[in-house]
Amino acid sequence: MWLCAGLLLLCFQGCLSLSGPGSVSGYVGGSLRVQCQYSPSYKGYRKYWCRGPHDTTCKTIVETDGSEKEKRSGQVSIRDHAANSTITVIMENLSEDDAGSYWCKIQTSFIWDSWSRDPSVSVRVHVFPATTPMETTLPATTAILPLVNSVQNLRISTNVMFLFQLWSLLSSIQFQVLVFLKLPLFLSMLCAIFWVNRL
Repeated sequence: MWLCAGLLLLCFQGCLSLSGPGSVSGYVGGSLRVQCQYSPSYKGYRKYWCRGPHDTTCKTIVETDGSEKEKRSGQVSIRDHAANSTITVIMENLSEDDAGSYWCKIQTSFIWDSWSRDPSVSVRVHVFPATTPMETTLPATTAILPLVNSVQNLRISTNVMFLFQLWSLLSSIQFQVLVFLKLPLFLSMLCAIFWVNRL
């Protein structure tokens, strides 16, 4: 009884000891920052950032050594701020391949059995295509071009939306019943009325 309660307490402690943003986003070529908050009881533990769909099998990218020194692996850095119990991960020079599931994790010493697992929190990373900002040094006459392009794009998107709605209307069963059954029936009745009135 007490063993089950202890294992349950360990599980809840792992679940409640670490929190994160859930998801973050950045642009291709840019950078993003992730901050995960942990319980002060984990001060001095190694923290790490790993990638994968599951926390138990994710691949470690970068990790601290238990101190507050920044550690770097390629274009990813991690730092433990013990004063406010925060892990900061920075991903630089983003590419679309960097999008996916990541985890903030704390390496604990409870590794003796299958019930023990490192506290972790999932973070979903989204990377969007880079946007090119309009140059402010362009002459006033050329500044109209992006506006013209946006109006043309709006017209195209409006036309596409209209075609989509038209197609959905044409493919609906009610419209087909109207065109192929009710309309011919109505026209036949109209012709019959005209024929009778002519006599």
